Amino acid sequence: DLIDVWFDSGAMPYAQWHFPFENKEQFEKNFPADFIAEGVDQTRGWFYTLHVLGALLFDSVAYKTVISNGLVLDKNGNKMSKRIGNVVDPFETLEIFGPDATRWYLITNASPWDSLKFDIEGIKEVQRKFFGTIYNTYQFFALYANVDGFTFEETYIPVNERPEIDRWIISVLNSLIENVSKSMDDYEPTQAGRAVENFVDTQLSNWYVRLCRRRFWKGEYEKDKISAYQTLYECMQVISRLIAPIAPFFADWLFTNLNKVTKQFELESVHHTLFPKADEELVDKDLEERMQLAQDISSLILSLRKKVNIKVRQPLQKVIIPANDFSMEQKIRKIEDIIKSETNIKEVELLPANNNFIKKKARANYKTLGKKLGSKMKWAAEKIQRLDDVEISKVQDKEFLLNPDYITKNEEPVYISTDDIEVTTNEIQGFEIAAKGNLTIALDIELTDQLKKEGFAREFVNRIQNIRKERNFDLTDKILVNVADDRIAKAAITEFNNYICAEILADKLEFLEEITDGTTIEVNNDSLTVTVTKKENKYG
Repeated sequence: DLIDVWFDSGAMPYAQWHFPFENKEQFEKNFPADFIAEGVDQTRGWFYTLHVLGALLFDSVAYKTVISNGLVLDKNGNKMSKRIGNVVDPFETLEIFGPDATRWYLITNASPWDSLKFDIEGIKEVQRKFFGTIYNTYQFFALYANVDGFTFEETYIPVNERPEIDRWIISVLNSLIENVSKSMDDYEPTQAGRAVENFVDTQLSNWYVRLCRRRFWKGEYEKDKISAYQTLYECMQVISRLIAPIAPFFADWLFTNLNKVTKQFELESVHHTLFPKADEELVDKDLEERMQLAQDISSLILSLRKKVNIKVRQPLQKVIIPANDFSMEQKIRKIEDIIKSETNIKEVELLPANNNFIKKKARANYKTLGKKLGSKMKWAAEKIQRLDDVEISKVQDKEFLLNPDYITKNEEPVYISTDDIEVTTNEIQGFEIAAKGNLTIALDIELTDQLKKEGFAREFVNRIQNIRKERNFDLTDKILVNVADDRIAKAAITEFNNYICAEILADKLEFLEEITDGTTIEVNNDSLTVTVTKKENKYG
């Protein structure tokens, strides 16, 4: 029997062990309690009262850690009220969106101690962007793993023997485990959840899987492909365990689907496994920084492509990047193949920081510096205007001392950072320029006839691949392709015939004078008629 629910919860450190009636040793081992959480309105009614009881009975605090939960408000920041009609029915929300998406949204949208503006659209976004991305990544893995018969029975390939892209994602994965574990230990579930979101979206799905896609569907089932399978499997399996405290049902579904094939765990549920532990020997911070640089450069190039409306399938000749120092130059040289592949660029050209091609110019940001410097503002503005490219890059990278001779002049040191300056670059004919922090790139956007032909070939490949999907051809099905005679298409397709056939798995690609029963496709505003037929095997 309960005296009352609040009274019973007020006896939490004792009642959970049924002390003093039994479990004396267990109670003494676990008192004070590790953790409690309740609404901010319980500061006096529960948080304080528990300590009073603990002090009176045991001369001790009653708990070690407390989270004082904020309120759940409506999407406009108003307190929910039946009278106003802005109350969200939790049971209806759970019925529509499920408990995992709802929990993930509640925990990652705002820290538990902050008030949360609850918006159904936020749960939809979590479903689509986070759970949808994990699901699609798993589906991609399962599709090709089933084709190749991967069950993790092959000899384990040591991480240091795997390709660099595999070593990178495993390094980031172990950094993630360390980050999530620390956040959870510090009672920061919001930071933990957001770190997992960033890994799944930015690192795993939109970088690793995209860069490695060919490794799964091309080539023989040998060391490189097996390494890719083992690496992606490990990432998915660890994710299932990292998200289990917040998304228990989806985590169990993912874990069970993976484990029932590989049987790496003799356990029925993800919730019976131990939380992952980071392997520090697998963490390579230099490699992580290098790959982050590749991502930043690629992101800038892709943003410029979008700005000038040039598709990624259209090759471009080169990107020019000023390297701020020798270290940056070495890093870019090691990642230039990734940059070229990811952004469809032929060349990566490096220049010294102080060059005559891309020139930076800085001016003072009066909003941030005015309050700090007062009467020194005019002096600082003149100094900032005279900064060269190397010095501007240093400001953008970290704090920069504007008056290195302050000791001899008996002055206070004046430090400025990237927020204190506004940076512009010169315009260059035929190039588009973009910058992020201390990184600047110039993209050559001129399209030669040769580049246009290759772009046409790549677009043609895309249209044929779409036809394959629409007709549900298997990944390994060989095809025969005929194209109605077309002057523009013939020049490009003939020159890149071998490339096209390899990409679409075509045994033959021919031009015919006329096609009457074909499919019409649009390639760069050129209308083509094609036939695509599956090649029958010798037994078919």
